[in-house]
Amino acid sequence: MKVKRFVTNTACHILLAILSFIWVLPIFYVVLTSFRKEGGSYKSYIWPRGYTLDNYINLFNGNSNVNFPRWFANTLVIAIFSTVISAFFVLCVSYVMSRLRFKMRKTFLNIALILGMFPGFMSMIAVYYILKGLGFLETGVLKQVALVLVYSGGAGLGFYMAKGFFDTIPKSIDEAAYIDGATKWDTFIHVTIPMSKPIITYTLLTSFMGPWVDYIFAKVIMGNDTPYYTIAIGLWTMLEKEYVEYYYTQFYAGCVVISIPIAILFLLTQKCYVEGVTGAVKG
Repeated sequence: MKVKRFVTNTACHILLAILSFIWVLPIFYVVLTSFRKEGGSYKSYIWPRGYTLDNYINLFNGNSNVNFPRWFANTLVIAIFSTVISAFFVLCVSYVMSRLRFKMRKTFLNIALILGMFPGFMSMIAVYYILKGLGFLETGVLKQVALVLVYSGGAGLGFYMAKGFFDTIPKSIDEAAYIDGATKWDTFIHVTIPMSKPIITYTLLTSFMGPWVDYIFAKVIMGNDTPYYTIAIGLWTMLEKEYVEYYYTQFYAGCVVISIPIAILFLLTQKCYVEGVTGAVKG
């Protein structure tokens, strides 16, 4: 039995090591190429023959065609506003679904579950014409506002994870607050929210990542307004036919740069993030 267990554990560790290597290999290639000194897109070798930091330096020396610093700032502003609004919607809806009982509640839960099975880009054309009819596609600034509305507008339907977490908080705590004269809003703000840091962290992170990496909605809404591009559209622009030979290595440098904020956020909030996921699953 001991030998069989040893063989099984060894095989599992070998399999995990192979899968980890496969998972890390593309990331390693991106980082390696971002320091490559030779320009151009296609090479017959993997290991660079020279290394340089010029790809990162040139990346932030923006010009009229590829203005990475401005794209980075655009994405950061859109992501921050979308995160705050989306998190507010998600937490409010999830708290209501968890604590209150009202007519059509189960129907709403079922509808939200069904709608969540469909990808968001299915509504892309409809959203575009709605925004066009409301005049949000007239200027670049209005298009950025439209992006915030798109990212945060349907966020409330993604409440199931937060609802599961709120279900784990005893209702007796809310009842004690009601006895002390607190309203439902007071209970939500001063009692439930301070106890829900893990799920708040999870909600903020997931709300931030959507606008940060989205390409489809951003491209449809932004069109050809290059100065107002987000990072995802900007990086894709670097790979277009007229730019790819010159900006190929800078594209990889940009990929590394945009991954840094996400990595830092996950490292700083890792504990709360894990607690939020486990608490929601348990609920």
